[in-house]
This record gives sequence, C-alpha cells and structure tokens, in this order.
Amino acid sequence: MKRLICVVLMLGSLAQSALTQTALAQSATRLPLGDGRVSTRPLVGNVFACETTFRVNGARHDGPWFHGDAWSPSEKPHVSGNVLWPEATLTVTLRGDRVEVRGNGLPLLQPSGVFPITPRDTVYKYDTNPNAIAAQKLSFDIPAVPRAADTPACVPMGMVGFTNTGVALFNALDAAGRDAAAHEIQDKCDGHPQGNALYHYHSSSPCLPGAEENKHVGWALDGYPIVGSRDSTGVLLTNSKLDVCHGRIESVIVDGRTYNYAYRLTAEYPYIIGCFHGQLSANTRRDIRSGLQPARRRNGPPN
Repeated sequence: MKRLICVVLMLGSLAQSALTQTALAQSATRLPLGDGRVSTRPLVGNVFACETTFRVNGARHDGPWFHGDAWSPSEKPHVSGNVLWPEATLTVTLRGDRVEVRGNGLPLLQPSGVFPITPRDTVYKYDTNPNAIAAQKLSFDIPAVPRAADTPACVPMGMVGFTNTGVALFNALDAAGRDAAAHEIQDKCDGHPQGNALYHYHSSSPCLPGAEENKHVGWALDGYPIVGSRDSTGVLLTNSKLDVCHGRIESVIVDGRTYNYAYRLTAEYPYIIGCFHGQLSANTRRDIRSGLQPARRRNGPPN
C-alpha cells in the first residue's frame, strides 16, 4: 500500500499568501463572462454539460462587478466570516488499481464564510444562499491508472473533482446554467455550499496552495490530476493552450506516479474542467451521492 496523499498540511500561511497574490493579480482584471457557453458536444472554452434544462433563476441579482459581457473578480463582494473547520479530513490512498478517497468535504486549514447567508450580510441583496456547510461521508474510488475515453464525456451538475485541501470541485455552471463564478456570491476563498451542505468551488480558489503555479492541486473523478495555472516556464495558461476538456497531454508526476494528461486551472471560464477526458466509473458517482447529506428544504434560490 502506498499513500499518494494524506492531506494534513500547514496550509494556513500558504493559503493567506496565495490569497494575497491572487487578489493583486486580479485587481485590474476583467474576465469574459461565460454565460451561454454551454455546449452539447466537447468544445474549447465551453462546459459540455450533461444537464440540458436549467432553472430560470440562480443568484438573485447581478451587481456592479458586471461590465457588459465581462466581469471583474476584484469588484465582486464576498460572503463575510472566517470560519475554520478543525474536523476537516481527507486521505487519498493507493490500493492496487484504485485510489481510495475518504473525507468529509470540509476545507482543510482554510476558512469559509458564514453560511447560510444572513440578511445582515451586505451581499444578501445579491444572493440569498440558504444552505449551511456540514460534514459529508465521502467514500469513493477513482482509477489509479486513468484511461482516456474514446469520446470525451459530459460533466454533471455536482461534484466533478476535489482539491488537495478537501474541497469538492463543481463544473462552472450555476443552477440557471450561467457562469457560477461570476453570478453567485461566494466567500473569500471562492467557495459556498449547495443544498446537501457540501462546500465546493466552481473555479480556482485563492486559498488553494499551488493554484497560481505549476503544481498539483487536486483530482478529477476520472483519475487525472488537476494542476495550477502556470506551465513549467511560468507562463500563465489560457483556453487557447488547452483542449476541449480544459486540459492537455503532458507528463505530470504526483508522488512518484506519472500521468500523461492533466486538467489545468485558468482564470477564464470554464476555469477547471470542460468535459471528462477519461473514463468515469458509474460507481464513483453513485458512492459520492450516497455519502451526501439529505437535501435540505430551500427557502431561496438554489446555488
């Protein structure tokens, strides 16, 4: 048995440093809005979504951070609060031809905002997210040796991967099929919970160590690694350098194991994963669903 990752890291100072660096990098940036870039086939710069019908409304209002067909992350407000989760756990362990993932979905040594969003929070006028954050019972496997699919597969709503800090990764869409990173109000780590109380990201996080570098930051559910936004020479990657699934063929070594493909974080939509490059086991999706908290009754728009 070989341990690939046992994520008990000294992330506090690293997360704060990453948060500061990213905030500075984004201070003068306007990003193209991803609304409408949902496709029924693999397409660069799009989300190839399994879902074809979306709700009419997501977050309540657009805000002053929107500028026509662009939005400004530095102008977008965040949910208030600085909640730490000392009970957060994640282990990622190699066992034969599979990698066992065990955790509770809480962020490791990094803060979240206060959820549900309260009427006292100034962002409530934009997003009334009624969901709390709670521990899950996540116990699922991903392939130790991922294999490319004959044809890239669509990504579902819900979990499509996870970070080394224990946070679930969702695709780039909100419940209305829009650019979630732009429309939904998240905390300062760009995370928030959904109806099952699962905390997650729709895009890269300023609290994720390595997100702005050429470093391994997490895993997709098909078993391929997710790597930060710069290549080995320090160049910031964009959609033009990536394939239809928001990754590329390259050699990535994680704990001594070599992978021939990796997804890449970018500042631009779809941020993390546009489709699945690899074969995804139905058991993985089933086991994730079975470990989630029962859906809570919503008192406001879904997120």
